[in-house]
Amino acid sequence: MTRPPYETRDESRDRTREKTREETREEAREETREETRDKSREETRAPLTRTPAPDRAKISFREVSRHHPVKGGAFTALDRLSLDIAEGEFVAVVGPSGCGKSTLLNLAAGLDAPSGGEVLVDGVPVRGPGPDRGVVFQQYALFPWLTVRGNVEFGLRLTRLPAAERRRRADHAIALVGLGDFADALPRALSGGMKQRCALARAYAVDPAVLLMDEPFGALDALTRVRSQEQLLATWTRERRTVLFVTHDVDEAVYLAGRVVVMAARPGRVHRVVEVPLPRPRTEELRLSREFAEVRNEVWHAVYHQEPATPDA
Repeated sequence: MTRPPYETRDESRDRTREKTREETREEAREETREETRDKSREETRAPLTRTPAPDRAKISFREVSRHHPVKGGAFTALDRLSLDIAEGEFVAVVGPSGCGKSTLLNLAAGLDAPSGGEVLVDGVPVRGPGPDRGVVFQQYALFPWLTVRGNVEFGLRLTRLPAAERRRRADHAIALVGLGDFADALPRALSGGMKQRCALARAYAVDPAVLLMDEPFGALDALTRVRSQEQLLATWTRERRTVLFVTHDVDEAVYLAGRVVVMAARPGRVHRVVEVPLPRPRTEELRLSREFAEVRNEVWHAVYHQEPATPDA
């Protein structure tokens, strides 16, 4: 930089320092403006990316039908069924044999496709299985040569997660279902209820937003079944995932759910939806109460005293 002839050396240094300070202040002002613009853009995007639409269900069945070809025609498992399930809701589905309970769950899981209508999760049509939906069946389907941790971690091997992160997630899911002391045990060392909890932990490990359960406690003895129900509710209370729970046990449905969907058969359709106004947490005392019996009787009557379907139903 050339110094004017009338300017002393000290004046030149002062002018250079002042220019440097001014440039620094301008850079700081520009950074502040950029931060303000970023914040404004983030606030504009936030309602779209972080807040779900208030009128959107987590799971939605819209006029869903499912027809299976049989000799001489087709069998209608579901007929124009519509149902919405809110985020964080625990919904149980009951009904007579052949009413399409498991078909409903398989459609939500993406293991089957509707013949008509559509199934949506978060407003997006279901086109197949996905990590956002965990499925637990009545059969445990554990690998006998893998430990509890190995079985729970198995699904995570299909991801690109580092080994340390896979183990952390698996251990968290195992602790969540109360099997921390059995993480290194093989399935043959577990009771039936513990095997089912292992299967539940395997579903939890992939961190699904939705849990789909098809009579998971159906093969357990009465005492183990009750304890497994209590464990499931304790886990749901902490995690608050959306649960669609299929069962043939009316008591189980009322004890677990906030709503019970009663289905009718041939063709499969929603017969009635019963609200369960019982307080949480659900306790053994509540299960023996008059209030529980009243709701149970209402659901029981809706399941076992249905009017026959009309020909155009």
